[in-house]
Formats: sequence, structure tokens, C-alpha cells
Amino acid sequence: MQLSSQLLESAVKEFSRLPGIGKKTALRLVLHLLKQEKKDVQQFSDIISQMREDIKFCSCCYNISDNELCSICSNPGRKKDIVCVVENIRDVIAIETTEQYSGTYHVLGGVISPLDGIGPDQLTIEPLISRMLIGEIKEIVFALNPTIQGDTTIYYIRKKLNNSSLKFTTIARGIAFGGELEYADEMTLAKSIRNRLPVDSYIQ
Repeated sequence: MQLSSQLLESAVKEFSRLPGIGKKTALRLVLHLLKQEKKDVQQFSDIISQMREDIKFCSCCYNISDNELCSICSNPGRKKDIVCVVENIRDVIAIETTEQYSGTYHVLGGVISPLDGIGPDQLTIEPLISRMLIGEIKEIVFALNPTIQGDTTIYYIRKKLNNSSLKFTTIARGIAFGGELEYADEMTLAKSIRNRLPVDSYIQ
């Protein structure tokens, strides 16, 4: 893509690094910004910079947060005795959109995948186990993507907490094996949350 301005070309290059953004879309976005008032573009830039600089991760569940505890963990109306274990923050957003879950979360930051060099130490599994052993938690709901890696992660955590009195459940298999929660429609995901199953019923 040959452009008449090096500054324009650099801006397009940076926008095209975003997921799902090609060079043509990046160019449209940059040209749109050029049509805006300078103060509006500066505000846009400042907000992005502030987000990256000041955003935190919840010290309890590792969800994104503005404070030490996220708005879910600090909400007195949420059920603190049930924890939904998810792979990433997008899954928290997907489940919250269904409005079918009123417990808390734990974001692992991925799943165990030896082929990709991701082991338990790269995830927030140990903080999860420590959190479970406090005694307040009664049920863990596994809402990981239904893949081999997701099932391996569930099995690993389940074995680590084998001697506890926790109840282990997983979302129903309304989510197709090999699929991703992020792309599931709200109704399917809502039904999966409501009709969760004991973990032992499908990982054996």
C-alpha cells in the first residue's frame, strides 16, 4: 500500500496490528481520525494510554479491574460460595451477558497445552487452589472451552483438589466440542450455565 505520507503509513501500520483489522480497514480508521477535531483525537489517545497504564487485574479472580478487587468480587450481591473458572476475560464478558450467573469468577489466563509450551505454572491455577482451600467456596463451575486442552485443565485442577469437599460442575455440552465460548450465542450459553453437570460425568 503506497501512501503519500509516512506519518499516515505508520498510523495505518499500527492500526493493522490489531486483531481482525486489515490494511484497508486500518486506512479507513486513520482517515476517519484525520477528519475529527484535534482535541477529540487527543482525548481518544489519552483514554487508550490511561487504560493501558492504569488498568489492574483483580487480586482475587484476575479479572480486569480499576481497583484491587473487580466490581464482581466486591459486589455484596454476588454469591461468594460459587466460583466459575474461565480461560480468559472475554469468557467472563460472554457469561455475564447471559445474566444467568450470580456467583464469582476465576480467570486462568489460558489452558494447559504442552504442545504450546503452556503448563500449570503459566496459569493462575495455584492462586485458584489457595482460594478454594480457604473453605468459603462450595462449588466450582468449569466454563472452559470444550477442547482437549480445556478438559486436560479441568482434570488437572480436579485432581489437585481431590481431597476437598467441593462440588465440581461444568457447563452443559450445549457448547460444541472444539468450539469457543466467545462465539456461542447467548441462549446456548445461558442454557449451558443453567444446566451445568458434575465434572466426573464427562471427564472419565
